[in-house]
Amino acid sequence: MRMYLDCYPCALKQALEAAKFAHLSEAAQRDILHQALDLLRHLPPEASPPVIGQHIHRLVREFSGDRDPYAPVKSLANQQALALLPSLRDRVHEAVDPLEAAVRYAIAGNIIDFGARSASMDIRQEVERAEETAFGRCHLDRFRKAVSGAESILYLGDNAGEIVFDRLLIETLREITDARITFVARGSPVLNDATRDDARQVGLEKLVPVIDNGSDAPGTIVTEINETVRKHLATDDLIIAKGQGNYETLSHQEYPLFFLLQVKCPVIGQDLGVATGQYVLVGNDSPD
Repeated sequence: MRMYLDCYPCALKQALEAAKFAHLSEAAQRDILHQALDLLRHLPPEASPPVIGQHIHRLVREFSGDRDPYAPVKSLANQQALALLPSLRDRVHEAVDPLEAAVRYAIAGNIIDFGARSASMDIRQEVERAEETAFGRCHLDRFRKAVSGAESILYLGDNAGEIVFDRLLIETLREITDARITFVARGSPVLNDATRDDARQVGLEKLVPVIDNGSDAPGTIVTEINETVRKHLATDDLIIAKGQGNYETLSHQEYPLFFLLQVKCPVIGQDLGVATGQYVLVGNDSPD
């Protein structure tokens, strides 16, 4: 997905919020905004929003000297989500359609997004409304069929905390398929996106192989990720891509993709043809 004009003020807002989050001085905040403006001015029109996000957060890390300013909130989100996991497992096992329930909870976890939302999101409240939240687009039957026919599945993660709900979906997938499942984390810290350290914290590495993509972009920029993940993208039978950043960077690709996300941005809602706040499970080759 390309940058829309409405993405520009959003990028500047994210730059300011990130600079404040890192406790930078007002002078440093101003300098970051000025550099972000220059980046936006010279950004190619076909670039996706995570490209500017990548550069903004590099600036914040450079100014602050902190490799991972979001580390404390990521750890807290992981702990809060892990506390919910046992009860959610019970709900999935008791559901009429366990796969649909696990998909809903995985998408509910996508609320934990410091790029699109502030730190005030309520994980427990989002989980409680997961069963009633409307799908703007839902290709569950196609997804189920793709899972049943796959021998290899690549799961592209998004945020810390959210990956606990991804773990629940992966556990559910392992009950219905013998496919080899590989989980992909970010290569370096950016925003509250999940790294391999986060995957280790929530027990994902004990469940499936976990690799990183070698990139610090808040998405999956194919030209920047490592060869290992590029090979998986080219050869795996099914790719599950979580969150807005992965949608923004991969929606134009021809891989066998299914996107799972909650729409938190009206621009992405417009691109998908759904309302803000709705859940989405959509295949990139699945016409409605």
